Amino acid sequence: MSEYGRGRGHGDDERTFEALPPARGGGFTRTWWGRAWLKALEDTALDGQQLKAGRRHARAGAVGAVSVRPGRITAVVKDRDGTAYRGDVLVREFSEEQWERLLDLAVDSAGHIAALLDREMPPHLVEDAAAAGLDLLPGIGDLDAECGCEAWDHCPHTAALCYQVARLLDEDPFVLLLMRGRGERTLLEQLQARSAARASAPSARGGAGTGGAPGGLGETGGMPGVSAEEVFAAGFLVPPLPAPPIAQDVPGRPPSLDTDTPPEPGVDPAALEFLAADAAARAHRLLGESTGGGNTAAAGGAGLPRPPRLTVAQDAVRLAAGAPTPSIAARLAGGTGRSRAELEQATRAWRFGGAAALAVLDEEWTPDAEALERAALRLAEAWAEDDRPALRRAGGARWTAVGADAQLRLGEDGRWWPYLKAGARWSPAGPPDRDPAAALATALAAGAGEAGAPGPGAGGGVLLIRPDRHDTP
Repeated sequence: MSEYGRGRGHGDDERTFEALPPARGGGFTRTWWGRAWLKALEDTALDGQQLKAGRRHARAGAVGAVSVRPGRITAVVKDRDGTAYRGDVLVREFSEEQWERLLDLAVDSAGHIAALLDREMPPHLVEDAAAAGLDLLPGIGDLDAECGCEAWDHCPHTAALCYQVARLLDEDPFVLLLMRGRGERTLLEQLQARSAARASAPSARGGAGTGGAPGGLGETGGMPGVSAEEVFAAGFLVPPLPAPPIAQDVPGRPPSLDTDTPPEPGVDPAALEFLAADAAARAHRLLGESTGGGNTAAAGGAGLPRPPRLTVAQDAVRLAAGAPTPSIAARLAGGTGRSRAELEQATRAWRFGGAAALAVLDEEWTPDAEALERAALRLAEAWAEDDRPALRRAGGARWTAVGADAQLRLGEDGRWWPYLKAGARWSPAGPPDRDPAAALATALAAGAGEAGAPGPGAGGGVLLIRPDRHDTP
């Protein structure tokens, strides 16, 4: 419930609701079932003046806490002079046989259960129950009054109680079902059990061994079929999901494993703390993504979607990119078969583009002639003829700038990667680009920053990026 709460429980057969605030203007109820409740009161009471006095009491907030039990609602109501009276309103309970019929009706329609869980009284359930001889909502003469003021009919106190209960019914129709004899928890458990029993029983239409077509509503591989309606109804018996959690600005800090108790042999507390912190960061990112505030690029590089699954070697590089301590970095390098220098080179690639950047660093492939022709044309357009850098093929999809420590690599996704020679190794010099000229300019600019590195034009104006050339560096 929203404004008035769910009520304190006394087991499943009684609920107590705190006194409601005064009703300021408007009617006492906004739902059709709340109006049906008040109509039953107004049709039952013989004295209209007593009802008006009861409305005034209820509107003024003179009704205390309301207790709801099978067959009875109770509250203490105060007159204007402060005199308090206990008022009770009696409602007829359903018999066991009537409850069996009502449960069958509810399970027959997934919409009935869904509406109840959404705190609504489905009109079709009321209509179906009436057709089966069950008056779910009270009618004329169904609300009997008992009050400490010794009135023989509805008095201002019991009338005020009924008006307040209409406000409770607006928020939760299970209040009415409790009056009829079943609490919410018991009722939902019985609905769930009944729905599950139906789902596990042979289909009423085909039955076991009736030869239903495979994949249809009869037998499927020797198993009895279940109607979609029954499965759908059973699903609504699961309690509603809680509201999504609010993501914090930063991930939580894992507990410290630095204790007085020595670790078991082979267990590295520092490594476990590092992995726990990484798991917390990934969980924080996933939570942000699920609530619309995530950054998928953080997982796979600049603008790339997070890869669905990483290999062990790729995940080790991802972990190494998280700046672990030297001892953990050494363990990661050993686990991937890389040296420390090679791992540093791989983490640099990871930071530029995740798993796709690692593939460009480690693997070679042969692009098709059409892709190379397009790249050659774009490179030719980007520089004047006398200032155009020369490239020679270094195998696969790699081209080295002649006279410069710059290289251009093509990934299988069609993006071009700038590379720079550092010592004896080639390392990524920046993020990828769809334009080979832009990527080459990044590589040349990075190379020009190194001592003695030539800039564009050092290649004598010859452009060699054709599929028929296989020059070596």
